[in-house]
Amino acid sequence: MGEAEKISAAVFAVRTTAGQEKNVADLIAARVEMNKLPIKAILVPEILKGYIFIEADGPHSVEKAIAGIKHVRSRVPGVVTFPEVERYIVVKPVIEELDEDDIVEIVGGPFKGMRAKITRVDRTKEEVTLELLEATFTLPITVHADYVKLIEKAKKE
Repeated sequence: MGEAEKISAAVFAVRTTAGQEKNVADLIAARVEMNKLPIKAILVPEILKGYIFIEADGPHSVEKAIAGIKHVRSRVPGVVTFPEVERYIVVKPVIEELDEDDIVEIVGGPFKGMRAKITRVDRTKEEVTLELLEATFTLPITVHADYVKLIEKAKKE
């Protein structure tokens, strides 16, 4: 593999209207598909508002892809390094965001769809002990953290 092949693509940042990142990405994807543009990937980071990342062979390809698209503000000059992009694509385990007294919805298993309050978090086993809110009597159940979705954080005094 030659030097040129190693750096055949770079990542470019594009500023968008905040809240319109997904729409912009869809419009760009449609244009790339239609015009067979040399764009390799489009990334919409959930935690970074007002920006999307586009992997392409050069800035000219990005300019072609974003020209005249609604809600695109500008292409950020320069190239984004991979470590900068990487921090937006590293997935945090669900368990890190959960605390006692948080309200969650169970997304799998026999109690699917029910809301519950967390009474205990075991980070080593990645398990949470819950108290079902819709049950007639409180019975603590323990489930894997992947089976719950955070609905509401506990109010901190």
